[in-house]
Amino acid sequence: MAVDELYSAQQPLLLSNGAHDNKKNVKIRGFFVSLAKWALKFTMWVVFVAWVALFFLVPTDFGSALYDDWVDATSGTLFGETGSVLLLYSGPIAIIVFLAVPYLLISGEEQHEELLQEKRPPRFRLWTFPVLVDGPFGVVSAAELIGIILFVVFVLWAVYSYTVVNFEILPSYGDLTLKEKRVFMLQMSAYSFGLISLSCLAFLFLPITRGSILLRLIDIPFEHATRYHIWLGNLTMFLLTLHGLCYMIVWAIRGIIPSEIIEWKSDGGANFAGVICYVFGLLIWVTTLPPVRKRYFELFFYTHQLYILFVIFLALHIGDTNFSKAAGGIFLFMLDRFLRFCQSRKTVNVISTTSFPCGTVKLVLSKPGNVPYNALSFIFLRVRELSWLQWHPFSVSSSPLDGKNHLSVLIKTVGDWTTKLSGQVSDIADESQLELPVQPRSQIMASVEGPYGHESPYHLMYEKLILVAGGSGISPFLAILSDIIHLSKEKKPCLPRHVLLVWAVKGSNELSIFSAIGMESICPFSTDELNIEIQTYVTQESEPSLEEGNLHEPASPSLLSIAKGGSMSVLVGTGNKIWVGSYVILSTIGFVISLGLLDICYINPFSISYWWYKGLLFVACMVISTFIFGGLVVGLWCLWEKRTIAREEVQEDGEKIDMMQHNAATDKNLCQETLANSYSVRYGCRPDFREIFGSVSDGWGHVDVGVIVCGPPTLQSSVAKECRLQNLKRRKNGPIFHFNSHSFNL
Repeated sequence: MAVDELYSAQQPLLLSNGAHDNKKNVKIRGFFVSLAKWALKFTMWVVFVAWVALFFLVPTDFGSALYDDWVDATSGTLFGETGSVLLLYSGPIAIIVFLAVPYLLISGEEQHEELLQEKRPPRFRLWTFPVLVDGPFGVVSAAELIGIILFVVFVLWAVYSYTVVNFEILPSYGDLTLKEKRVFMLQMSAYSFGLISLSCLAFLFLPITRGSILLRLIDIPFEHATRYHIWLGNLTMFLLTLHGLCYMIVWAIRGIIPSEIIEWKSDGGANFAGVICYVFGLLIWVTTLPPVRKRYFELFFYTHQLYILFVIFLALHIGDTNFSKAAGGIFLFMLDRFLRFCQSRKTVNVISTTSFPCGTVKLVLSKPGNVPYNALSFIFLRVRELSWLQWHPFSVSSSPLDGKNHLSVLIKTVGDWTTKLSGQVSDIADESQLELPVQPRSQIMASVEGPYGHESPYHLMYEKLILVAGGSGISPFLAILSDIIHLSKEKKPCLPRHVLLVWAVKGSNELSIFSAIGMESICPFSTDELNIEIQTYVTQESEPSLEEGNLHEPASPSLLSIAKGGSMSVLVGTGNKIWVGSYVILSTIGFVISLGLLDICYINPFSISYWWYKGLLFVACMVISTFIFGGLVVGLWCLWEKRTIAREEVQEDGEKIDMMQHNAATDKNLCQETLANSYSVRYGCRPDFREIFGSVSDGWGHVDVGVIVCGPPTLQSSVAKECRLQNLKRRKNGPIFHFNSHSFNL
């Protein structure tokens, strides 16, 4: 008995010692994790700053001398001058990507949890403070303005530096007449514009690698980065035009235009390849102009595929050494494109379709439970019956907490493609209402790329949220509302305590879209913990419709059974970090190996010196390493996917359909009453953002207010202008408005 009592007395002490040791181990582990993250981030910043400094330094006389010394020092190595230039210009990108993989792995989900739980004091942020709200660039944040200024300064500095160097070397060409000097300076300026445009090309492809490790690292989603690609594309085409125009003037003065245009040099730039490259680039650029892109989207889409020929003829024109200056971004884009191709090969089940009175269509797509996404994600969708080549982007309208094995999108009828899809969904709905002896089969064969989007759910990091939607822009906000409601119900980390949704629509028939979310969940959460306020504006109707009572009723979903297909593939750049990192790293190593074997087995033994031919071989090495080394990782990734899915306990399609039928019935019974009590509808007017933001400034206190806008450019500009105004005139204890756009135009 005494022994038992002694053991009982000692047991809590032992447990407490064990708990103390565990806590100590956790603290030590946290310290080393933080140290590793800091070291990785610091190293990446150093490499990035050095890389940017390189572009500013090389145009100068001092930088040119250093560049020549570097090339001379490494010219005797296996890869020669091409390898030296590749290491200098594209090596930093590879280093940052390699370091980003362990950094993202270490950060993991713990960083997101910490951000959600941590309540930081309100402060301005460069990325969310709108500086320019009107003009050719649209809404531009302070951080984006700094980037624009840096590029403008770089171009001006490079032009000035190259001009100074050209004047310095002018006397070395002997006694030239004034006319010959002018022609010479114009020719050298043309060459300088080509070098500057090549520097811009080094950045051009980086923003459009949708699943890029780099975009995940800096947490800039593809829809935002697309703007940077457009800006860089305009700048690059402007510089290439100056490059070609100056050469044409020089050739015209010398009377040699026809012979120079068709010239295909072996020991220098192949002029004819450059002309073809420019023509392809010009066609791509013209179709990206807003009037052309909006009116002839298919023309824009198909013409953009000419980028393949643009890259090939660029390599033929400038050779392997110069091409290696821009190879880093192009290679990352190539890897992303191959991964997207592999993912899109799989046919995805469309679990259900829903048609709303306003013509909007809801598709529910099957996905594996291990494919992550958040409420701000989006996917690219292709329907083979409508087009084998067209891909269209759509924001997800579901929260990942709605179910791990599916996601949904809302598609508004605005063009030929969406009109055909809406008609197809309506036909399926009509068939499903017929009492047939067998269950109707789906006629929709969907392919999916994505999901893409923010690495972190930033909408959960603001205590106060203002969501502003125009028309179909409500789609991502349905996902956000569902996300917040689920987290609040489950008592998980979630900072938002007050959500104001402002929605402007043309007609009251669009209000039925609210049935896409279980709106009965909102009313119980209008408490001290979470308050959701919804203001809807019907701009083109002066009074409620006589049939308004039926407009909010959920449309009946058509539940589909598909004979073949499955969930969307896990082969996405925003997916498993280990596989994505392995794919990029092994492909890059394979590219270096391919270049080495090419030099050892072919170029050096046979003394290959043709610029255009070596440029073509360089591109071939990029393609081969992507297909062979990258394909090896993709194959292993697919095997891992099959085994993982086989181990998962996934509900049968019938069980999913029964659950969806139950949810639809619940929504139909409760949605009418809930919507009547949860938000107000105003007819014949538009939102007065001055009044709305002024009321928020007076009532919400000293907090960070996240403002997210999804709608047309005019709506974004209006909201951004009000955010800027309120921030500039704010009182000491007033809120700080953080502007975020969730809209993008392809």
